[in-house]
Parts: sequence; C-alpha cells; structure tokens
Amino acid sequence: AAARLAAEQEVENLSGLSPNPEKDIFVVRENRTTCLMAEFAAKFIVPYDVWASNYVDLITEQADIPLSRGAEMKGKCGTNESELELSWLDQAYTLKLSFLKEGHNTSRGPEASWKLSRIQFTYDTSERTYFKDAVSPGKHTASSHRLSALVTPAGRSYECQAQQSISLVSSDHQKSVQLLLSEVRLQPFDIPADFVFSEEHKCPVDQREQLEETLPLILGLILGLVIVITLGIYHIHHKLTASQAQIPRDRSQYKHMG
Repeated sequence: AAARLAAEQEVENLSGLSPNPEKDIFVVRENRTTCLMAEFAAKFIVPYDVWASNYVDLITEQADIPLSRGAEMKGKCGTNESELELSWLDQAYTLKLSFLKEGHNTSRGPEASWKLSRIQFTYDTSERTYFKDAVSPGKHTASSHRLSALVTPAGRSYECQAQQSISLVSSDHQKSVQLLLSEVRLQPFDIPADFVFSEEHKCPVDQREQLEETLPLILGLILGLVIVITLGIYHIHHKLTASQAQIPRDRSQYKHMG
C-alpha cells in the first residue's frame, strides 16, 4: 500500500522556471492531480553565538540563510490538512510548512478558510556556509507558536508581493529566528485544475499599496470632472446673462419714455 501511495504521489521543484533566482516554485500532485502549489522567496535570519576576541565573552552574530533552489521536497495533501517539507545543503536546513482548513460561523452563515498553521525550521550551526565559528555547534529547531498566518477564504489562493516577517522561537536559548517571505502565491487546498491557481486573495499590505497607487488617479479624475462641470456651469450662466436685456444706467435714456 505504501509503494502504491508513493507511486500515486509526485513532487516537483519547478524553481528553474522562475525568472527571479530568489523565488522558488513547488508542486505536489496526488492521483495525477495538483493538490498543492507554492511560489515564494524565503530567507531566514538566524542569530548565533561566537566567542569575542578575548575568548571569554560571547557575542551574537547573524546568519542570513536563503532557501536554496536545489531544495529537496516532500508533500502531502488532505481534505483539511496539507504539508510541504523542504530540505537543502545535505539536510543541514529543513523547512516544514503545515496548512489547516477549518469552518466557522459568521453573520452570513457558515464559511470556511485555510491558513498557515505551523512552521518548523531545523538548522545546523556546524554548517560552514552561513555559520562561522559558532559556539557549541549543532542542530536546532525554530518553530511557531499558535500560528494563524496567510488566512485565506476556502477555494482561493493567497497572494502577497510585499515582504512579510514571521517570528520563530529557537531551541538555541530561545533565540528569535525571523522568516522573511515575499512574492508569495500559495494554495494548499481545492486547486481547480492541474498547475492552475484559483482566484487570488491579496494580503492587506498589497491591498493598501494598490489603493495608494490608484487613489491619486481617482482623485485626479474627480478633480478634472469638477473643473469641467464648473466651467460648463459658468459658460451656461454667461450665455443666459448675455441674452437678457441690460437695464440702462444713464437716466437720459429714459427721456423717450412717458
């Protein structure tokens, strides 16, 4: 049964198709149907300890670890739970993203949404590409606590071009690891067709930026319309005034009357 399940599941790292070298693309397919798609650029900011020059005090350095394009991947899809797991540099780094779909009651009736419910990042400070002379090198795990991120209505994909920061707590003396996500397009449930995202649900930051971009144009159009209407009213008023008989101001012009 396990062999049959493995044969029915396919995972593909399509990052090479992205024109952005920092952006990765991952696809999970089950029963020859796409069930999870993820596109994003990711980087981790990880603090770690090194010896000071006196070899007595400790100072904190920072490692900036990007998600490698050659990452190996695993994935699984379910009705209400899905998961994407990525590892790179000989499994020195592993990222696991867990998604949850749930229903809730609203004033409009029952509705469903999905969210990123858990993040787990495992890293090895003995790996020398990003960690230099770490004190007590070894593996650590940074994870989220009661996470509810990227909340999206069921049946839609999540999209956010802006950079987002998610804090993770590390087993390395409770240090705070930052996950930076950008250029995100993600859908772990209800994909309508192979390699096709559903209608996007934009993050609040993108919505605000879009409004800031369009608001000056809208205000400019309104101002232009007000100017046109004002000029039109003035022109009509001027024509009506000019067509009326003018009352003579010189009293001598009244002599022929009477």
